[in-house]
Amino acid sequence: MADLQDEQTPAHPAYAAETPPPGPASVGAADPPATAPASALDRAAALLSLHPVADGHNTLVRTLRQSPYHDIGTPDTGVDTDIPRLRAGGVGAQFWSLLPPRGTAPDRALADALDQVDAALSLLRRYPDGLCLALTADDMADARNRGRIASFLGPVPGSALTDSLAALRAFHALGVRVLAPAGAPWAAEDLTPFGHEVVREANRLGVLLDVTGCTPAAALRIAGASKAPVIATHTAADALTPHPDNTDDDVLLALRAAGGLAMATFDTGQTGDSLHAVADHLDHLRAVAGPGSVGLGASFGTEPGTRRPTGLTDPSGYPRLIAELLERGWPETDIAQLTWGNALRVLRAAEFTARAAAHRRTG
Repeated sequence: MADLQDEQTPAHPAYAAETPPPGPASVGAADPPATAPASALDRAAALLSLHPVADGHNTLVRTLRQSPYHDIGTPDTGVDTDIPRLRAGGVGAQFWSLLPPRGTAPDRALADALDQVDAALSLLRRYPDGLCLALTADDMADARNRGRIASFLGPVPGSALTDSLAALRAFHALGVRVLAPAGAPWAAEDLTPFGHEVVREANRLGVLLDVTGCTPAAALRIAGASKAPVIATHTAADALTPHPDNTDDDVLLALRAAGGLAMATFDTGQTGDSLHAVADHLDHLRAVAGPGSVGLGASFGTEPGTRRPTGLTDPSGYPRLIAELLERGWPETDIAQLTWGNALRVLRAAEFTARAAAHRRTG
């Protein structure tokens, strides 16, 4: 894939050592002045300029529905996400979560999801110079080339389908590209017959399935039933921090085998309260799932006061995290996959699965 091919990083500004005044040892010297190596933070910035972050989970849409008077086109201290801080952090693509607040009544799930889709589309219309709706992997790459932040809608909750595949098709027509089965009656410990139909229809449409929050048994069933890779949009390593939204090693191995994606969150309850703790989780995800199945899904989008790991309180902290991974010895090729390449690959795989399904239906 072109986006994952090794690219030569352009020369980054280096800090030239002082040249000594001419003297017996330096007059006529042919050696160029020595240069200091670029710092990890400089290298991180250079990497992100080529391979920006595709962040799998941001809850800003829900926050703005509750507090609609924020201007995210300028630095806004009322929320932790705005366009200037997304750009400062090197974010090139964002999945806008449309999940309901915890405790939403099941009979309100569909209406709430539709309200959030409407709010997300309004947000994108309001900031056309910074954000643009993305429906495909090509849209994601094109937005980057045009200096926009590619904006995907989803996940929406699986409980919003209310036993109707037509609801899934309607969400897809509105632009939704991720569905989260967790909490849906059709995706408990096992998939019901309707659950299997949902997985097949999601594959046919090119809608990704987000197994965050599913029980390990349900996540394994969904990953096994899906012909397209499945993802976990905001998770961490359950082996390091037990949490209902974290992913155990068996599921990580299944994601690795199926080409799926585990996207690390920056939620202190899931990872711990420091940038180093988040990096520890990324080390574990990479070791178990492999460098081709790990990504980033920070879960920004909240109001001030939400606990975030030190150094990662808003999207502008991404370069610091990448610098930490470089200092831990992550190859630049693995970081390029982490930030951008893996998300792009999974989207293309889902689209390929959808095209193959359409071919079978018409063949």
